[in-house]
Amino acid sequence: MKFLLSALLCFCFISVLAQNKTHSSYVDVNYFKGNIALHNNDILHLIQGHPEGYLISWNKKTYGFEAWEQRYNYPDYGVTYSYQSMKNPDVLGTLASLYAHYNFYFFNRHLMFRVGQGLAYADKAYDKGTNYKNTAYGSHILSSTFAMLNYKKERIFNRFGIQAGLTLLHYSNANVKAPNASTNTIALNLGVTYNLDNVEPEYQYTLEETDKKYTEPIKYNIAFRFGINESDVVGMGQFPFYIFSGYADKRINRKSAIQLGTDVFFSKFLEELIYYQSVSFPEANVSGDEDYKRVGVFAGHELFINKMSLLTQLGYYVYYPYDFEGRMYMRIGLKRYFGNKVFGAVTLKSHGAKAEAVEFGVGIRL
Repeated sequence: MKFLLSALLCFCFISVLAQNKTHSSYVDVNYFKGNIALHNNDILHLIQGHPEGYLISWNKKTYGFEAWEQRYNYPDYGVTYSYQSMKNPDVLGTLASLYAHYNFYFFNRHLMFRVGQGLAYADKAYDKGTNYKNTAYGSHILSSTFAMLNYKKERIFNRFGIQAGLTLLHYSNANVKAPNASTNTIALNLGVTYNLDNVEPEYQYTLEETDKKYTEPIKYNIAFRFGINESDVVGMGQFPFYIFSGYADKRINRKSAIQLGTDVFFSKFLEELIYYQSVSFPEANVSGDEDYKRVGVFAGHELFINKMSLLTQLGYYVYYPYDFEGRMYMRIGLKRYFGNKVFGAVTLKSHGAKAEAVEFGVGIRL
């Protein structure tokens, strides 16, 4: 009941925001039902039914009054509230989530791709005494990502429309606290849209052809990232980590820049894990004197969307004295620019499908 009340309050709040007459906006309500993907055998015992839930979203439409809106085919942006029952009430329970999202359109605006990032609350989390079976969620607060690929048709009947398609919801705490096997729900969704404005502005077509030919000289970036995480050994404890990065980027057009750089990692959880393995598992041939620091080189891409950007990087450890999850690593996340030089970032570092840490960062682009 408390989650339903939260959803209603969220709906009322975004409905008030939607009264801004300078833009068009709409709400959509979707029901979904599907399956938990078996990405890890550690969660096999948790899959007992077909999870279901609903999403309530407020969306603000863009019409090209800013140049970036035209470059991305007039996307929407907004907020989404999600409630999901995992159909394992004693172990996984339910999840309530709040996201910020973007909608991107294709095929004459009938195909919509929505991607959102936010936080979730799991009412059932791992507890060694009362919920030891829950290897998926080591904490009540989780990071969550969702994506929707939907056919969409607005204003079929007056202001009402429909949308339907596929939805993916991912829940994980990114090893902030163990265990963290995580879950992925793949579902079918069916929804109703309602336009809050009777009359919509006209789409703007003001970009010059030369807009696509934009470039910049090479820029140099310095970034500092930090956070806390824990190894996969439950109860080992949370430890801070620090990452110093330097990289060059070359902007090749209005949307994209390519990157090349270096990371230096100081992960204190790894120092504790090395000691633990040296005293507990002699067959692992760990002496305890191995260096916990790592150095990596990476190549990356940055996709610029207004003042935000999507960051993706692929790295390789060139200094790797202790074997932990392999030499390759990935990073994906969001950056927010404050002016032309200073930025903040929230990124996820992983080795394949296995997350190592959520990184909070600040930096400067010179």
